[in-house]
Amino acid sequence: MRRASTCLALLGLAVLGLSGVASAAPTVTLVVKAVPIAGFPGTGNILGAGAAEEAKFTIKGTEYTGGVPSPLKKVNFYLPAGAKINTAGFVTCPVATLENVGPGGCPKKSIASPVGEAGVADTIGGELIPEKASLQAFFAPGGHLSFYANAPSPISAQIVAKGGFVNSSGGGPYGLDLETEVPLIEPLPGAPYISTESINVKVGAAYKKGKKTISYGTLPKKCPKGGFPVKSELTFLSGETVTVTYKAPCPKK
Repeated sequence: MRRASTCLALLGLAVLGLSGVASAAPTVTLVVKAVPIAGFPGTGNILGAGAAEEAKFTIKGTEYTGGVPSPLKKVNFYLPAGAKINTAGFVTCPVATLENVGPGGCPKKSIASPVGEAGVADTIGGELIPEKASLQAFFAPGGHLSFYANAPSPISAQIVAKGGFVNSSGGGPYGLDLETEVPLIEPLPGAPYISTESINVKVGAAYKKGKKTISYGTLPKKCPKGGFPVKSELTFLSGETVTVTYKAPCPKK
């Protein structure tokens, strides 16, 4: 199975948080919002309620082969302080199953997101090839997440990016940090690594325990003035790390 550096995640809608970066680094914009979990009324952008996190990244740059952004290596995604993640009771899919069989080998209840999208590009035979790859999150053993990306044609590559939550070392307005490692892989021997130009993914799931809804992610019980603070750090093959921030809208009263 061929694989490529597409992306992942975890976890976003308005505009705009953008950091100032060196000229050699890509520029990144991020838009985030809390949305309902499909099939579970009472979830969404509601204080203290379960929700899915929708994140949209746009990555622009010309520093890599073919005039595209440097390939992505790692994504850190920081949730606002007070947001909670619950992994108990969720069915998991082994990473090896995703790598060797694909999503079809995973239990349906291990799906952590609907199918999203990643814009990718690669230079093959001197020609720049853009493609839209599918992107979907799955619950992995140990409380982790796996992001399966598939660029079927013409790039023809698949990857599994592995992520997990840790407590934010910086503290302040941020809480849990989803750290996701993105593989760097050539689609063809000797070809440049694939570049990621956009990510659109919505992570969140729930199940019923009796009459109670058990959600994977829960919003804070309070929203600071101006919105929920969110931050992401994207590390690229060039060695640059770009930090981007955003404030997701507070729930309407």
